[in-house]
Amino acid sequence: MRTFKSHLEESLKDQNFEAEYLEERKLLDLSIMIHDAREKSGLSQIEVAQKAHVTQQQLSKIENGKNCNMITFLKVCNALGLDFNFSQKPAV
Repeated sequence: MRTFKSHLEESLKDQNFEAEYLEERKLLDLSIMIHDAREKSGLSQIEVAQKAHVTQQQLSKIENGKNCNMITFLKVCNALGLDFNFSQKPAV
């Protein structure tokens, strides 16, 4: 029987699949970070949304890894006190 892990390992051998997988993984990681920060602060989605001047639905989409615009994303990050430090990847 084929497991998910073996299927994923096989699929990741395809460079196009791997690139898309890694992009989705980054989006998921950011979504989880925002969700965890909100829960750690003890705030509800509605409270954070009000503080960020966005709708609760917009915040929910971010926490669920749905596409959002950068302004909404940054407003939510600011409301939660999250700061991102981006570094350049090494050249390949």
